[in-house]
Amino acid sequence: MAARGLVWTAVLVLCSPKLLGMVFMDNRLSIEMSGRVKRGWVWNQFFVVEEYTGTEPLYVGKIHSDSDEGEGSIKYTISGEGAGSIFIINELTGDIHATERLDREHKTFYTLRAQARDRHTDRLLEPESEFIIKVQDINDSEPRFLQAPYIGSVAELSPVGTSVMVVSAWDADDPAYGSSARVVYSVLDGEKHFTVDSKTGVIHTAVSDLDRESQDRYDLVIQATDMAGQLGGLSGSTTVTIVITDVNDNPPRFPQKLYQFSMAESAPPGSVIGRVKAEDADVGENTDMFYQIQQQEMGAIFKVTTDSVTQEAVLSIIKSLDFETQKEHSLVLEAQNRFVDPRFTDLGTFRDQAIVKVSVLDVDEPPKFHPLDGIIEVPEDAHIGSVIGAITAIDPDKANNPISYTLNRTSDDGIFEIDVESGEIRITKALDRETSGWHNLTVQAHETEDPLKVSFLSLRIRILDVNDNPPELATPHESSVCEDALPGQLIQTISVVDRDEPMGGHRFYFRLAPESTAEHHFTLLNVKDNTASVHTHQMPFDRREQDMFILPILVVDSGKPALSSTGTLTIRVCGCDSSGTVQSCNTTAYVMTGSLSPGALIAVLVCVLILVVLILLILALKRHHQGHLTSEEDEDMRDNVIKYNDEGGGEQDTEAYDMSALRSLYNFSDGSEAGGDSSLASQRHQLPQWFPGAELDFSLFGDYISRKVRLADQDSTVPPYDSFQTYAFEGSGSSAASLSSISSWSTGSEQDFSQLGSWGPRFRQLAALYSGHRGQEESPGS
Repeated sequence: MAARGLVWTAVLVLCSPKLLGMVFMDNRLSIEMSGRVKRGWVWNQFFVVEEYTGTEPLYVGKIHSDSDEGEGSIKYTISGEGAGSIFIINELTGDIHATERLDREHKTFYTLRAQARDRHTDRLLEPESEFIIKVQDINDSEPRFLQAPYIGSVAELSPVGTSVMVVSAWDADDPAYGSSARVVYSVLDGEKHFTVDSKTGVIHTAVSDLDRESQDRYDLVIQATDMAGQLGGLSGSTTVTIVITDVNDNPPRFPQKLYQFSMAESAPPGSVIGRVKAEDADVGENTDMFYQIQQQEMGAIFKVTTDSVTQEAVLSIIKSLDFETQKEHSLVLEAQNRFVDPRFTDLGTFRDQAIVKVSVLDVDEPPKFHPLDGIIEVPEDAHIGSVIGAITAIDPDKANNPISYTLNRTSDDGIFEIDVESGEIRITKALDRETSGWHNLTVQAHETEDPLKVSFLSLRIRILDVNDNPPELATPHESSVCEDALPGQLIQTISVVDRDEPMGGHRFYFRLAPESTAEHHFTLLNVKDNTASVHTHQMPFDRREQDMFILPILVVDSGKPALSSTGTLTIRVCGCDSSGTVQSCNTTAYVMTGSLSPGALIAVLVCVLILVVLILLILALKRHHQGHLTSEEDEDMRDNVIKYNDEGGGEQDTEAYDMSALRSLYNFSDGSEAGGDSSLASQRHQLPQWFPGAELDFSLFGDYISRKVRLADQDSTVPPYDSFQTYAFEGSGSSAASLSSISSWSTGSEQDFSQLGSWGPRFRQLAALYSGHRGQEESPGS
């Protein structure tokens, strides 16, 4: 080559194994391929056939540099994808070999880079260049059905060529290289009934007589072959299941043409005679059917329905059978598909018929009523004992036994009775339509010789109305009129009630009673809707003269005979405001309103209310004060300390203190000592007197206090908290003798007060006072 650089050499390897052997035996079948030149390198591509299975490395190509003179001074190396593992290079010659099996379906090409270096200095002699090794495809992958297994369906009796489903196979080979990936389809098993399009894989029906009742599924084997089906191509297969769906192509069929049943004549209406079923070879909703009785006259006695679950015909009776009238009935029963496919009407009628015979069994029946039910109408003024109707019952059997009649007393109030033999019904009590307009009776008819054979009849008796109730005024019976009402003003609209209900409806007539004294003040007008209106007749009223009017009103109905009643309407004369609103309807209010205005009345009411509140407050305070005084008076005198908050007049003042209050403190009632009565009892105690020369003894005080403490501890009436008790007691033995005047005045013994003067100036005046007082008492006595 003219340009300096590497020369790329490619080896063309043929796909035939025989030629491959020839190539490697010669080992020099090569051609030089040149391309673009870049810095001494020739760019090119190497092609390697995949699936190489030889034992020696596969020669791929060769790289060469123009500077290589064959002296071995240049070293060739490669790098990139698979370099050193999949691809190796001869450092001296530049030959590239593949050491492993290559698979195009795994990787289609490899990108590598080539270098030419100085063997001694490892210096690049030429710029690095990139090249690609492509793996050439061979037909080594068979077609595969990735969506297997396949299940499809087609309706039975479908025409030829009906599309069923599509199958698809995939080939991993290169579709752009040869025919390795070109797949064709064929049917290996089941081609008698189905075909497959070789290119698209669409499965079609091959026949038009597919019958689900004969075979409901087909299993096909579909094969896919590559190389467009040529010899040597690879293939794969799959199983396709085709289900044949049902169509309504089979009519219902009775398994037998005659069915026989029997039914007792005593069976009640609605009793089931039996069940019949027609068979249908179809499935699903195509088997839905209904049954009907062909004879119209039999449809009045028998009834047929379809069981939606079992598709059976349920035969029952509409009314009771009678052995004496007809012993056997013959029915024509027809079964028909509910959903008929019009495409298959040419196959015949989708219906079938069978005969059903019903035999009636004779039984001993109870009596039968004629008629079976009814209504009897009776006027409410019918006389007691009159016959209102008759009931008839007969024995339907051949024996024709006599019949007896009774009334079920649970349904009767004793107003009616029935004749046992004739069945006539009579009235035993007076009738009243307004109380009860209907009566329901239960009549029993039984054979006289066999009371167990009994029948029941419900009889309704309607009570017809008779004009026996007079009309009455409806409420209200009181109204009012303003004093200043104008003549002709409407006061009240009057309506009436009448318990009767005449056939033609009510018609009432109103007028004022002859005894009315208010006809000069009021007028009464009839209205067409069975009401009347009361109007004023004269100039304004004066309630101070007459504040109330009694208006008697006569009401007459239109019955035969006509009945009437008199009602009273009370009309009060009231005071009204300018708008006609009633303010007051009594004379007292009239007088007050004439003298006091509404504001004055309100003021009076407020004053009265204030006075009442003040009186109640004073009473409450007085009661509280009395309760407080009572509680103070009930306290024990021992718990009280009498205080005098005034100042005495000095030694000469002998009248400043009330000594009786002090003396009352020492009046104790007789009581038990410790261990006696639990209540604390006061006792009268004589205060000890002082005598000259007596020895001082303080134990008396200790004994006294101890005794009081014991009494207090045993007293159950004392409060549960600590309390302070005061006792006025003066001990004996004082050298000054007793200073108290409590006992000195009550005793008759002589007392010497002269010694008080030796106690000091404060007692001298006291001694003089008592000495003087004593002298005054003695002089009157002398």
